[in-house]
Amino acid sequence: MSIEYLGLSEINGPLIILEGVSGASYDEILEISVNHETRLGRIIEIYEDKAVIQVFKGTMGMSLGNTRTRLTGHPMEIAVSEEMLGRTFNGVGAPIDGLSPIHSDIRLDVNGQPLNPVSREYPRNYIQTGISSIDGLTTLIRGQKLPIFSGNGLPHDRLAAQIVKQASLGDNSDEKFAIVFAAMGLKHDVADYFRRTFEESGVSDHVVMFLNLANDPVVERLITPKVALTAAEYLAYECHMHILVILTDITSYAEAMREVSSSKGEIPSRKGYPGYLYSDLASLYERAGIVAGNEGSVTQLPILTMPNDDITHPIPDLTGYITEGQIVLERSLFGQGIYPPINVLPSLSRLMKDGIGKGFTREDHQDVANQLFSSYAKVGDVRALANVIGEDELSPTDKLYLEFGKAFEARFVAQGEEENRSVLDTLAIGWQLLGMLPREELDRIDTKILDQYYKPAAEGKGN
Repeated sequence: MSIEYLGLSEINGPLIILEGVSGASYDEILEISVNHETRLGRIIEIYEDKAVIQVFKGTMGMSLGNTRTRLTGHPMEIAVSEEMLGRTFNGVGAPIDGLSPIHSDIRLDVNGQPLNPVSREYPRNYIQTGISSIDGLTTLIRGQKLPIFSGNGLPHDRLAAQIVKQASLGDNSDEKFAIVFAAMGLKHDVADYFRRTFEESGVSDHVVMFLNLANDPVVERLITPKVALTAAEYLAYECHMHILVILTDITSYAEAMREVSSSKGEIPSRKGYPGYLYSDLASLYERAGIVAGNEGSVTQLPILTMPNDDITHPIPDLTGYITEGQIVLERSLFGQGIYPPINVLPSLSRLMKDGIGKGFTREDHQDVANQLFSSYAKVGDVRALANVIGEDELSPTDKLYLEFGKAFEARFVAQGEEENRSVLDTLAIGWQLLGMLPREELDRIDTKILDQYYKPAAEGKGN
């Protein structure tokens, strides 16, 4: 028999405090009745007979005397099924698409189950996004966690939508693939943009959406990525699908955590964020991976906006420690009208080498990527020199590098929002660009591969 508690001891922002509690446990879900309305809460701290509770729909309208609270005896759970594909839910997993709730006998704890490191399988093979800067130079590998570092005003929402529309397991794969898309603190117009884009492009049937809007209670943002990852784990490990999880915006999630931490009176750490920010982010990111003996995988592409474009800010800084690389959007490229404005030099995919090449993409992929990185880095040096001595004083080879840099940004980095390039298309563009440079400058490519693929650009065709 469940016990119902009448009244509260304290209300503090999105938190309430209940005294005289017995038999409660951390992370347990409570049903809170206020004026004939039932809200859900989660125990986030227990001290003797006191319980600190997060209220998902906020504490508006609650008072110390008119509230009834009942323990449910279980943590936050959601019903999961393959029927989730094509559906849209709010931040706590309730349908917001006008259809009925998911009917399933399977209910899973949103906090997930710890994955034994011994049972993890090393990530192999790639996920094709159709975007050359990613597929060619920072390839996304199945089971990887690869964040996108953006900034306020940069087109990360457009990039996320394009990836959802174009992502696949490659042209020759017949394995099952789906996308779980979770957004936190989203404005209504941006949420409508995502809905409309997915519907018009015809990809909605293999996308599960979880939307926490800007006017939703802030504490819902703390549960949204956990709900999304729980759905992704079920589809991957029980339905044997390869799942790409896109989380945007992790900065909104961290700021919600900071607000709740402040309400709890916890001692702040860097920039006011709680000291457990690292471990909390790790609890999300480490839910990506492949389980040995299982055909499915969970791959994460979290997106975060760096406050003031500061890559040393705690959120991108800690994210970089946990994840396997990063994709960095550059404001100066965006200012030049280049989309997507991916700066390839600070971007990195640490697992790329293990999921490309012969048997995965093509045998020349790694060499082409290495040479494009090296040559574009040289472009930066030549541009700096040109600013000092002027372009007319540069050597003929340096002038070729300037032309290469312009062409690389215009033809390789830049591409249309509806332009879906295969990996082979990307490599073809890469070889066309490398053909602008003398063969002796291509010192990162094996001679046999050069003999097979290198074709010098025709005189006057470099641009």
